[in-house]
Amino acid sequence: MQATKLTIFTTLTTAALMTVTSWGAIAQTTPSTASQLENLRQLLASRECVQCDLRGAGLIVANLSRVNLAGANLSRANLSRANLDGADLRGADLRGANLNGANLSGAILTGALVDGADLRSALFFSADLRGVNLQTAFIQGALGIPNYAGSPDNFYAWGVGEAGRGNYRGAIDFYNQALDLNGEYAPAYLGRAVSRYRLGDLRGAMQDANIAQTLFTRENSTDGIAASELFIKGMEAAANPGGGGEGNFLSFLGTIGSALIQLLF
Repeated sequence: MQATKLTIFTTLTTAALMTVTSWGAIAQTTPSTASQLENLRQLLASRECVQCDLRGAGLIVANLSRVNLAGANLSRANLSRANLDGADLRGADLRGANLNGANLSGAILTGALVDGADLRSALFFSADLRGVNLQTAFIQGALGIPNYAGSPDNFYAWGVGEAGRGNYRGAIDFYNQALDLNGEYAPAYLGRAVSRYRLGDLRGAMQDANIAQTLFTRENSTDGIAASELFIKGMEAAANPGGGGEGNFLSFLGTIGSALIQLLF
């Protein structure tokens, strides 16, 4: 999944603001209206700007810990690597916003809109994500997403995405969350088997593959049965010293990603 291209915020005025505040935030924006400029100043001065219009605001690496931005319009804002620890973002409009690498630990995001938001590598530990639809956001490398914020299908798909990036440990974390929600979710077992093999956990990989095969057989999933059987046979061939099986199996693993994706449908 590729990150969305963030739209450059066009303005009605050529005035630009760069503020370095006493609490360490660096803000850059080109406000289109005097009210937006005042809203930004209010935020930086008081750490509170409820229902503010901050569309397109640039708050890169800003220290916004525990600020109150409930209901604020932050669409297309650049909050890359900002510290939003404990921030109140209830009902905020974050559509198309750049939150790449942002710290959202403990943040309240209840009902926030995140369509097209760049949430890659963001931290969500202890964040409140009730009513937030992450399916339309970019979350590669994100950490701490609570189980209730997605379905088994969601976490499985995110796991496949992480595996495709070579982040096998991150993929396993997402597969584990899918299995926390549904302990008989066969695709997650197979996906985890592949990632475990990539990390050298051959025993764990075989265990997961066998469980996946059993569950797929129970579900009468033709594609799942075929994929799990191929994986098991590939592992067995790879374990054959001098048989050339390992090279062929590694080649197979390079294409199994498409099979894992197809298991979603």
